[in-house]
Amino acid sequence: MPQTTRAVLIERHGPPDVLVEREVPLPDPGPEDVHLSVRAAGVNFADLLMRAGLYGTVPPRPYSAGFEVAGEIVRMGPGVKGWREGDRAVALLRYGGQARDVIVPSRQLFRFPDTLTPVQAAAIPVVYLTGWVALFEAARVRAGETALILGAAGGVGTAATQLAVSHALRVIGTAGSERKREFVVKELGAAACFDSQGDWEAEVRRFAGTRSVDVALDAVGGRASRSCRRLLAPLGRHVVFGLSAALPGERRSWLRAGVAWLRTPGTRPLSLIERNTGIFGIHLLHLFGREAVLRTALDEIYRRVASGKLKPVIDRTFPLTRDGAVQAHRYLHARRNLGKVVLEASD
Repeated sequence: MPQTTRAVLIERHGPPDVLVEREVPLPDPGPEDVHLSVRAAGVNFADLLMRAGLYGTVPPRPYSAGFEVAGEIVRMGPGVKGWREGDRAVALLRYGGQARDVIVPSRQLFRFPDTLTPVQAAAIPVVYLTGWVALFEAARVRAGETALILGAAGGVGTAATQLAVSHALRVIGTAGSERKREFVVKELGAAACFDSQGDWEAEVRRFAGTRSVDVALDAVGGRASRSCRRLLAPLGRHVVFGLSAALPGERRSWLRAGVAWLRTPGTRPLSLIERNTGIFGIHLLHLFGREAVLRTALDEIYRRVASGKLKPVIDRTFPLTRDGAVQAHRYLHARRNLGKVVLEASD
């Protein structure tokens, strides 16, 4: 008899309430695939963009969002090497992670330390790999440089801030509340953190002085991207990995999304030459085919987490159900999270 699993699905676009939970077919693993029983699934802002209909590279609806899961291997294809049934693993996916079971190619599996719970393990891959690729692969940062991290109290922000501080960068962050700004400075070690709703460009300019900013990590877009460009020092790098300004509320607005898009500065090669600056765009889930880079980075990240050098910031967990996903999406829309939000499966 064909197997099935429970999944939180996007059947139509709209606010969080459009999410549904359904029993869906679960295919048998292919020769190089594994069947992973999901214990925890990370939630990312891109999931919200998917639900709202503002995310590219998605399958036909209905489908499940979710880029990262942690769980145990239940079944394996005959060609899978190095894994056994019962092994714990983390998986990176393009979509489909908000389900009780997933079928995933074994090349997208990663080991995590025994000292971590599935919730902790699932909170790490997307945010830390995004920070790692942005800082070390794209921007090629060096000790002593100044890094501006927008949304430093969010999932990617807390991860990137820790990575930057651990590599002797001077970090300047932005965040939307005093509680978050205090956390970024006192707990994560940033040199300063300014109000993301205020005139943070002027504050960063005064704080950074003539050194300006060597690298800016930007998942906001719109006017924020223009500020990042203006703050760059000669040989500065602007790393773009999102456009959260396109979804300021729970519902999609083509007008707001269009305004955010138009306000995000374009790229003219001659303007880069004149200012001696560079722009890099990254999309973590379009790096499949470069699994060796991701595997090396994630192995190192998990080693540092296990040794206490990195400490994932997990704000809240919600049940891995339709209602739990709705609550998680609303929580992220309200920008209430300090760190990562994770969906956890019950027994």
